[in-house]
Amino acid sequence: MTATTRLAVALPAAQRERLMRLAHEVSFDASERLFEEGRRADRFWIVRTGTVVLDLHVPGRRAAVVESLGQGELVGWSWHFPPHVWHLGGEAMSPVRAFEFDAEPVRAMCAQDAEFGRTIAVLLGRVVADRLQASRIRLLDLYAPYGSGSPA
Repeated sequence: MTATTRLAVALPAAQRERLMRLAHEVSFDASERLFEEGRRADRFWIVRTGTVVLDLHVPGRRAAVVESLGQGELVGWSWHFPPHVWHLGGEAMSPVRAFEFDAEPVRAMCAQDAEFGRTIAVLLGRVVADRLQASRIRLLDLYAPYGSGSPA
């Protein structure tokens, strides 16, 4: 994850404060599923402590872990884009404390304030691009004859 996909860097202070007013604290036990690929995406999280892994269903095989997310990182982008369905699954690898956001009021805030909405859309675009690249590399490592070709 790049620094520009972390909320503290990506959002100006005033916008970050507005968003954080909608947050509430949650916790997850190790091995607890936060969300499942293909189900309704109606919330997202910012990790405070712990690690969340994102996984991808692979028919006939165990789900492939494509990325690990930690402190300050955004978990979830599918809530922002119709049809609001999770593209990956998510699981707590360790006990996790996070800020949770209900998607509906955040989408409403984006619709009411074009500058805020654009900032969120750009942030989520960066997150999607990073997750796509992480998924690509991980799947190549798992299934391509020579791996991703990334230097070790």
